[in-house]
Amino acid sequence: MRIDLRSDTITKPSPEMLEIMFKAEVGDDVFGDDLTVNKLEKKVAESFGMEAALFCATGTMTNQLAIRVHCSPGSEVICDELSHIFLYEGGGVALNAFSSVKTLKGDFGRLAANQIEAAINNPNDIHQPTTRLVSLENTVNKGGGSIYDFKEFLKIKELCLKYELPLHLDGARLFNALVETPETTVDYGRVFDSISICLSKGLGCPVGSLLIGNEKFIKKARRFRKVMGGGWRQAGYLAAAGIYALDNHVERLKEDHKRAQLLGAILSQKSYINKVYPIQTNIVIVELLENILATEMVSKLAEQNIYCSPFGKHLVRFVTHLDFNDSGLDSFESSIKKLSFS
Repeated sequence: MRIDLRSDTITKPSPEMLEIMFKAEVGDDVFGDDLTVNKLEKKVAESFGMEAALFCATGTMTNQLAIRVHCSPGSEVICDELSHIFLYEGGGVALNAFSSVKTLKGDFGRLAANQIEAAINNPNDIHQPTTRLVSLENTVNKGGGSIYDFKEFLKIKELCLKYELPLHLDGARLFNALVETPETTVDYGRVFDSISICLSKGLGCPVGSLLIGNEKFIKKARRFRKVMGGGWRQAGYLAAAGIYALDNHVERLKEDHKRAQLLGAILSQKSYINKVYPIQTNIVIVELLENILATEMVSKLAEQNIYCSPFGKHLVRFVTHLDFNDSGLDSFESSIKKLSFS
């Protein structure tokens, strides 16, 4: 039995999702007449209480479009040092927005308002880039799926209003946070100027992310999407999967979180594990003993038909998802008993 825990992006569409996709009414999205894409964008925008949304291929694209619209050449983005926009988007902030990044060290990727305020550059100092954007991530991938306290978001929003800075959220796994906290999508829409959400992670779609904001913002983002080569045609087949996922796959994220907790408990008992990061959602990060490399563990697990990702020299990441069920968890526990390091 193959157990693939490299990411929640590896899921396949369910039979029900595929059926909906095949039945989708499509057009040409570049011309704006793909009715299913339009329906998805409207559905998502309204759910967050925001004016408009833009359907894109990836979360990297939606993040980069947001930064491109918010920033201008020579400006600076404040984010955590573990942020996806800094670590995993190919230097896109510099390439696409001609801007620099100021990284801060937060708590498992979560920044505090006082940290951000101290990092804002003096706009009258010509030696420094102009601070133009604050970008946060929830949940934080590199932080082990950590969730922000929403009260901190409110403090950061107040700070951004004070300094007239837009606030962007990389919400690739935002729905993982939403099912564990009392806040709603509308609450997030009131705080953030732009939000990126991903459909192809925990929600189980084959492709797709959305950028959400006001109409003026999305109009600019749509133009830059075309410049990036992101205009697509009969994308409604993919949008239909997104609509299905939003209607059927949100609440079940709790199942992934439960299995992540059980997975972490299994791993914590192993002698070669130094510690397991706090588990709040569907990501499990383990720190190995200093004499064991992450690549070594990943290789040995692959021999047992278990696949995971190195996440640092001594860090390994496991991600639960809708294609990993209780049977898979039992097989994982059985297989990992055979793992040893000499």
